[in-house]
Amino acid sequence: MKVKSILGLVWVVLLAVTMAWLGKEGYRSAVAYEKTAQQMSELMQAERIAESRLKDLASTLTFGMVKNDLAEKMDRLRELRRQQHRHNRDLAAAFGLASVAALASGLFLSPRLYTALLSLGALIALINGLITPILMIVVHKNVEYLGDVVLSFESKGILGSIEKLFAEGNTPLALIVLLFSILLPALKTLSLLFVSLFEYRPFAAKLVRFFKTLGKWSMLDVFIVSLLVVYLGSGNSNVSRSEIEIGVYFFVAYVFLSMAASLAAERMLEGAGRERQSV
Repeated sequence: MKVKSILGLVWVVLLAVTMAWLGKEGYRSAVAYEKTAQQMSELMQAERIAESRLKDLASTLTFGMVKNDLAEKMDRLRELRRQQHRHNRDLAAAFGLASVAALASGLFLSPRLYTALLSLGALIALINGLITPILMIVVHKNVEYLGDVVLSFESKGILGSIEKLFAEGNTPLALIVLLFSILLPALKTLSLLFVSLFEYRPFAAKLVRFFKTLGKWSMLDVFIVSLLVVYLGSGNSNVSRSEIEIGVYFFVAYVFLSMAASLAAERMLEGAGRERQSV
């Protein structure tokens, strides 16, 4: 094996491991952020706000001898949430940079290693995009004497949303989201990775041609996830706050890496075909 090939393989492994670590950290950070936001929402429910107001009154009457522990806890949670939000943003940016590095690796990697790297990156991004929360929804209302009261809190991911669609009887929409956001992307990504390992097999070219035929539908998974986000963000309440979470960025990274992997696999097989003809 040539030195260039060895260095290329080391680069693929290092970058894939880095993306896997960033994905794992992004998932853990998103779950922690979700937990903090839920705790804040619980403190903003009507009975907890009323309890906090009574403790404020008791603190005033006792000249500060009675502490409002609820208000102190809310302040700590607000600061923790700001820190976690910045951490989530940094992780999303780092994963984006790693994805750009994978895309740019075609400048020095062989077509086979490049296809394998993009396929691995797309698979990592897809898995994290599916399991990581994509949208946080808080429904609240301004109540007299209490102020801003949280009525409900929910953080949703693609897998959980599909389960909810099935549970609510929205079977057609659930099946469409399941097909275009999970089944086809997973099949495509695994097939491209398989092609990079067996580039000289006859069925490898057939797989690439099959997914090339589906190329006109390549952005449908983006549309489906966008539709899902809009669906989840809508509600019957007059007042709600929706916040995009890091899972969406993982899924967007998957889309670009998957499209690039398809093009790389096609070029790889064309090069392999020319080599066979020249022999």
